[in-house]
Amino acid sequence: MSKHMDTLLKGRDDKLNSISKAITSAETPVKEKHARRIILGTHTEKGAFTFWSYALGFPLASSSILSWKFCHVLHKILRDGHRNVLQDCMRHHSSLVEIGKMWSNLHDKYGQLVALYTKLLCTKMEFHMKHSEILPNLEATDEVLERTAGTDVNNVFQLTVEVFDYLDAELRLAETVIRQLNTSIAISTLTSGQCRLAPLIQVIQDCSHLYHFTVKLLFKLHACLPADTLQGHRDRFHDQFHSLKTFFNKARDMLYFKRLIQIPKLPDSPPNFLHAASLAKHVKPVVVIPDEYEPEPPEDDDDDPEPLIDISVGNPIQAQPPQLDIFDRTFGPPNGGLDDRDLQIEKLQRDLEMLRAELERVKEEAQRYITQLKSQINSLEAELEEQRAQKQHALVENEQLRMELEATRRRNAEHESSQAFFIEAEKRAQATEQRYNKMKEKHTELVASHAELLRKSADTVKMLSATQQTQEEVERTKQQLSFEVDRIKQEADMKLEEQKFEIEKLKRQLEEKMAEMMRIKGTLQSSEKTTEQMNSSVTALHAEKERLMRSVSEKEAELSSLRQAAQVQQSSLQQERERNSRELGELQGKLQEKSSQEEQLKQKLLEEQFALLQGTVTEAENIIQDAVAKLDDPLHIRCTSSPDYLISRAEATLGSVDKVKKGHADYLYNMRDAGGLLRALTQFSHLAADTIINGSATAHMAPTDHADRLTENCRGCATQSLQFFKDLKSKTSLQRADPASIRLIVQKILHLGEELRPKGMDIRQDELGDLVEKEMAATSAAIEEAVRRIDEMMNQARKDTSGIKLEVNERILNSCTDLMKAIRMLIIASTDLQKEIVESGKGAATIKEFYVRNSRWTEGLISAAKAVGWGATEMVESADKVVLHTGKYEELIVCSHEIAASTAQLVAASKVKADRNSKKLSVLQQASRHVNEMAANVVGSTRTGQEHLEEKETMDFSGMSLIKLRKEEMESQASHVKLLELESQLENERLRLGELRKKHYDLAGVPLEQVSEGNGETSMLANPVTMSPKPSKPALLKKPALAQKPNVYLKTTFK
Repeated sequence: MSKHMDTLLKGRDDKLNSISKAITSAETPVKEKHARRIILGTHTEKGAFTFWSYALGFPLASSSILSWKFCHVLHKILRDGHRNVLQDCMRHHSSLVEIGKMWSNLHDKYGQLVALYTKLLCTKMEFHMKHSEILPNLEATDEVLERTAGTDVNNVFQLTVEVFDYLDAELRLAETVIRQLNTSIAISTLTSGQCRLAPLIQVIQDCSHLYHFTVKLLFKLHACLPADTLQGHRDRFHDQFHSLKTFFNKARDMLYFKRLIQIPKLPDSPPNFLHAASLAKHVKPVVVIPDEYEPEPPEDDDDDPEPLIDISVGNPIQAQPPQLDIFDRTFGPPNGGLDDRDLQIEKLQRDLEMLRAELERVKEEAQRYITQLKSQINSLEAELEEQRAQKQHALVENEQLRMELEATRRRNAEHESSQAFFIEAEKRAQATEQRYNKMKEKHTELVASHAELLRKSADTVKMLSATQQTQEEVERTKQQLSFEVDRIKQEADMKLEEQKFEIEKLKRQLEEKMAEMMRIKGTLQSSEKTTEQMNSSVTALHAEKERLMRSVSEKEAELSSLRQAAQVQQSSLQQERERNSRELGELQGKLQEKSSQEEQLKQKLLEEQFALLQGTVTEAENIIQDAVAKLDDPLHIRCTSSPDYLISRAEATLGSVDKVKKGHADYLYNMRDAGGLLRALTQFSHLAADTIINGSATAHMAPTDHADRLTENCRGCATQSLQFFKDLKSKTSLQRADPASIRLIVQKILHLGEELRPKGMDIRQDELGDLVEKEMAATSAAIEEAVRRIDEMMNQARKDTSGIKLEVNERILNSCTDLMKAIRMLIIASTDLQKEIVESGKGAATIKEFYVRNSRWTEGLISAAKAVGWGATEMVESADKVVLHTGKYEELIVCSHEIAASTAQLVAASKVKADRNSKKLSVLQQASRHVNEMAANVVGSTRTGQEHLEEKETMDFSGMSLIKLRKEEMESQASHVKLLELESQLENERLRLGELRKKHYDLAGVPLEQVSEGNGETSMLANPVTMSPKPSKPALLKKPALAQKPNVYLKTTFK
């Protein structure tokens, strides 16, 4: 155990020593052997904790060169270190950002480089933390890149932008370094230039992979998105391509990089992403690093290169699945059962699998022994390095002792009487002899260790020979199998030859080490001869030893005092911890007590809120019961109320029912607050009682049937309200309490009130006669105004337009003018017929009395006249918009249909009271037919003009891809579905318009058969757009104040 701990501590010391030697303030490049030791340390400890614990002590803020070399080492660790290094480095992300900000604000060449390098490292760490599938060394296959990008185009787009940013950071650093250096051979061979250029090796490795990622992602984006959308990506890639190509060409011409790295050549022009076939021409740039990465210059340093231990674990050969022969692959396996040969083949295959597994196990064991031997060889090499260092130190000491001995001889010649000096020299000789004996024992131990290694190597050879015998047995078995078994045998033989070659290589290395140890032994023997000259320095060495012993005793005393202080501090910390634990227990007890009190208060609050609710419900029940009691009170029979007031009370009650329902839901959600429910119940109880009382009072003035139903609904409202209050008073039924039944009863009361409300009181009886004349005069004025405006529009159109547009506008306006003239003739004919009707039917009464006596007919006549005037006004507005190109042709067509329907209504209303043999009635019908013909002319001229002016776009799909054609097809199908929905809505609106007109005529007192015979043809009410071959959407038109359709109310007698 102690030996293992010593090994670990020694490895840690070597790693710290390598870190301190790699990251210095000297303007020299980082040595590769130190970087290898640091990277090997990350694999040994599975992280970079030791590196960061030591690196945090560097004065990075005081030396820009030190910061630059620190970033270089960190870049190497991120690329080649253990996979856990990335997580350890992310913990110090903020420190790197602060270092970069600090150096970016200083005017220092290395400082500017450090700012760019820290930004690159932060970008690299953030990218690989987000996309953990891509390793920090960027060695990812195309399948890994596809899996990282995914199938969502948004993710591919975002990943492409991140790779662009990553490559920009690499290129900015490289361009800044090359800009600061002269690219001549002399500069690149100096240590100052190499210090700047060394990190660019990692930058070149990163850029080659990032360039390949960018090309792959851009081709994938162009396969999913249109080319115009990715124009910015292509421009950015072209800039990066030219910068990267310039950087590779300059670096390829430098002598420094020619010895260390083979830089790939990029194509003369960037790939054409608009052609998918260009992807096949793309070649991934590959950077090659020679085996001798960096030759070390000879220095006086006491470190020599150490071999990098292979830490990879050989993957065992995966068992190949059995493959079918050509016949079986073509026609499938036979249908019958297995014959003897098949069974024998299967048995041999199983035996082969067992032997293969045994072979793999033997290979793994041999590989494990080889790895152990390599580790032991490395440890011996480390010990040999120490012996070399001790040898060098001993030679230096011997030289110093030789010089001292010569000085001593000169002093002895001057002082021959100092005989005591020889006695001390003898003692020194004895000490030197003891030291030599110790070194001899150490050499013996090394020889024994080397012999032990040789024995282990012989054991390994024996095991390999046994493995070879097993392989021969496997070969004899393989002779009975097919070509697949022979191929597996050849692979196993090749693997075995590789292992034998490795063993021979290790043997040669051991022999070289033995020869080197023999040379060391000869050197030690030669140094034995020089020990006689070291006698003069023994006294000085003893004095130094005594001084060191005193220093050690002082340090031990200081250490003991520090230990005592640490024990005192630990005891005080223990007491503080115990006191804190006691206080924590007390606080937890108080917290539990407070929690119990809070629960009690919550329960008390719930009980108080429920008690308030019960009190409010009881009071509401009293209010409702008092209102019900008044229904049977004889004194209440004298009370009356109007239906309007009852309707207002019922509507207020419905609003309060909604509030009660919301308050009930809020109370069930939070039973600690019943305020909303209490306020709603109070308001509801008063409004419900008011509705019950006023309903009963209204029933006293209503007909018997309505009075009975109103009284019954008032009692039902009281009953449902009391039942709802009863549910609220019990906790068990509180959840299912619902005021929906109360709402239904109140709605019935509201409907009864609306039925009892008197109607047809908007127009006074004595105003009907004057109103007919006014409406007919207003309609005639509207027609005259429409004709005048159409003439103005005609003149304006002749000034502003020409050619086909002028021809279309003149045709439309002329048809509108003809329609207006026909309507005017219709109005004149209708007026003459009304005069004839009045003269023939009034008798001795006046004209006003005749209109009052036939009020329903009069109101229908007024409504028809208003509709004709409104239609004429709207047609003028639509024609103006069409001429000015601000409206739609469909609006003008709909107005024509509306005018035709309105004239049919006017003819029907006039025909009701007219004599069938009247000549003026025939004139009116002829005028109505003429209006229909003119309306059809308006529709025809409008559609003809629309067809002349609209440009028919040619459907050219030759430049569209398959994906775009499919997209357009799907959009066309969606438009077709929407068109079918609109046609269905149009048909429903047509039916609704017909029903509305039927109801209007019914309210106006016009029989439906009179409407059908209004113009001697089939009615236009059922389908007012029969003139149009195409369905059109009616426009939402705003009626002018001049002529609005009236709301005609029926006169009902109220008893």
